[in-house]
Amino acid sequence: MIGPKTQNLQDSFLNALRREKMPVTIFLTNGVRLKGTIKGFDNFVVLLKDANEQLVYKHAISTVVPERPVDLRGEGNDSA
Repeated sequence: MIGPKTQNLQDSFLNALRREKMPVTIFLTNGVRLKGTIKGFDNFVVLLKDANEQLVYKHAISTVVPERPVDLRGEGNDSA
């Protein structure tokens, strides 16, 4: 059985990007490219901030590309 502190890879990745305020490029399934920093996320959406804030539904996201490599070691102590 998986314990309550266990985070999946998606949450660990998004949380590291949020905590480090790392610029990202998000590609949507329709080809649209969005740039900004991740302010928060839940099971269904990602809040992206650039000049303005956008609530992006996860089912519309194809790819999340960080500006630089993300270190996921030690991830799991902080939640969105």
